[in-house]
Amino acid sequence: MADKFKVGVLTSGGDAPGMNAAIRAVVRTGLTNNMEVVGIQNGFEGLLNGEFRSLGLRDVGGILQRGGTVLLTSRSKRFMEPSGQRNAIRKMNEAGIDALVIIGGEGSMNGAYALSQQGVKVIGIPGSIDNDIWGTNIAIGTDTAMNTIMEAVDKLRDTASSHQRAFLIETMGRNSGYLAVMTAIVCGAEVTLIPEVPTTAEEVALAVEQAYKRGKTHAIIINAEGSGIRTTDLAAKIDEMDVGFKTRMTILGHIQRGGSPTAYDRLLASRMGVKAVEALVEGTHGVMTGLKGKGVDFIPLLDVISNKRKVNMEYYHMAKVLAR
Repeated sequence: MADKFKVGVLTSGGDAPGMNAAIRAVVRTGLTNNMEVVGIQNGFEGLLNGEFRSLGLRDVGGILQRGGTVLLTSRSKRFMEPSGQRNAIRKMNEAGIDALVIIGGEGSMNGAYALSQQGVKVIGIPGSIDNDIWGTNIAIGTDTAMNTIMEAVDKLRDTASSHQRAFLIETMGRNSGYLAVMTAIVCGAEVTLIPEVPTTAEEVALAVEQAYKRGKTHAIIINAEGSGIRTTDLAAKIDEMDVGFKTRMTILGHIQRGGSPTAYDRLLASRMGVKAVEALVEGTHGVMTGLKGKGVDFIPLLDVISNKRKVNMEYYHMAKVLAR
């Protein structure tokens, strides 16, 4: 009797709320299709170390609502080298793993593509709070992160208005301003700084001064971490130019990664997890699941890593218009 088709699942890079929902979907859909599912701990590093454990139905019970990833995650310098990739494939073969489902961000999709080029059957699932992965309208974790930022900004606005201050709020977004732009719109920020649009501290200070002159009782400035202007420097410049508002700053940091995933992220992750296993059943691999319109499609990994997702500048201009 032939062995069951064995699928390995791992999470890699930065964690994102909803990854556990995707793991759960992969495991339960795989078992429904008479597959054996193996959880790989600690991402690509765990793959190199052979950190494998069999996953059954009950092993993924009660994880749907949890943030982070029960499989843990890490970044692996060893895996980036060709020798590391060869060793990873050897570990897979020794464990009898026939295919991999890799949940993660841009770097993870590059790793997935590297393995696919060496004959490994790979399916990628996009998980990134920054929403910087090409080929999908939105990645797992982005919606939860936006809601986390929105709740923080709403609370800070109460204080900003009460004391007539300008609040500088730093969001994640090293290479993409998606989080900053979208939360600026839904939170009514006066100024938005993103990596895609070079801005000087003086320009920001002048915009805040104009907001003060128009009679605003406060100002909210959203600064993506990769904008090129340090939040501390920006606060100092606004105070130095004496624009009317005194400044306070809040760096949200890793709080944006945590928390229970929203209903949207749970559903998106579940759909993508199911679709990933369905791809393997159909004999499809070397692709990433991506949300296109209302459906989840397959996008070749080569296309994913060959393109850069850009912020929709219509949203950026919308944020500026609505800030008046």
